[in-house]
Order: sequence, then C-alpha cells, then structure tokens
Amino acid sequence: MTIRPYRQTDFEDVRFVCQNSDGPCDWPQHTRDFVLTTYCDYYLEQEPYNCFVAANDEDRAIGYVICTEDYGRFRPVFMEKYAAKFPKDGWAYNGAKDSTVLQEKYKAAYPAHLHIDILPEYQRQGLGHRLIDTLRGHLRNKGVPGVMLTVGASNKVGRSFYEKYGFLCLEENGDDVAYGIKV
Repeated sequence: MTIRPYRQTDFEDVRFVCQNSDGPCDWPQHTRDFVLTTYCDYYLEQEPYNCFVAANDEDRAIGYVICTEDYGRFRPVFMEKYAAKFPKDGWAYNGAKDSTVLQEKYKAAYPAHLHIDILPEYQRQGLGHRLIDTLRGHLRNKGVPGVMLTVGASNKVGRSFYEKYGFLCLEENGDDVAYGIKV
C-alpha cells in the first residue's frame, strides 16, 4: 500500500471510507449527508492539496488524512458553503457549526486540523502513522506550526492511537477530546 497525494478521481472512494471506517454504513441518508458535509467534503473541495490517501494495489483509496492548514481561512468558507446546506434551525446545522469549537480555541498553536479514517480491513497495519507522518511533513514544509483533531471521548481505540503517536491531550470537553501535535 502506498501513501500519495489525493486526486480528484479519489473523491467517491474517500467519501466511502468516511462513511465505512467503523464497518458497513447503515446510517439514514440525512446522517450520511451530515457526516460527509461536516467532516469530508470541505477538505476535498477546498484544500485538496492538504489531503493524502492510502491506496491499495489497485490504486484505490482505502484510507485518508484530510486537513485544513489554517482555521481562520477554513471557518468562514465552511459556514457559508457547507454548514449552510442545512436548515439553520435544525440539528445538522448546529452540529456542523459546533463541530470546530475546540479548533477555534486552539487555533493559535494548532492552526491546522485533520480528519483521518481507514477502512476496517486495512487498520492496524501502520497506515495511520504513515498518513500522519506524510501530512506533518507536508505542513512542516508550509511553515504550519501545529495540527490538531478532535475525537469522541468514548473512542478508546482512536484515543490510544493518537496518544501512542505523540499527540498531546489539550482538553476533554464533554463528548469530545482535543489532541494536538507540533509538526
């Protein structure tokens, strides 16, 4: 398996990984729309140069790390073009709006934030480390000082991965935990 820059032809594969990294997706359509809009599409459409995929022998994306390098640039575009796809009085709009509260808080030290997913059958093979190594090198070359992420507080496997990799726990805030690492 190789780690390579994201290509436009990876779009549907990356979206598939986003929905199926915890096993086969059986979410209702409104949940799928929320997850893809909130955690995937902005990065692929607005900052594809900050996205990398793990590709299998057929060169299909089976994992990814996607990133925005500058929260200050990300937030207004995200709110105007992505969160705005949902009714302003609904759960999806509020969830999208609130999805980066912790990134806002830590943007000075960690202006970049990432999302990473790998299909279950390819997990625990070192791809996560390789994807984050690639992203960190890329961000370092761009002069970005740090990158962060949030993960569900109950996601013990994810939390263990980030801590073993070297991410620092910045804050536990209810259901979310923020981690950051210097690049």
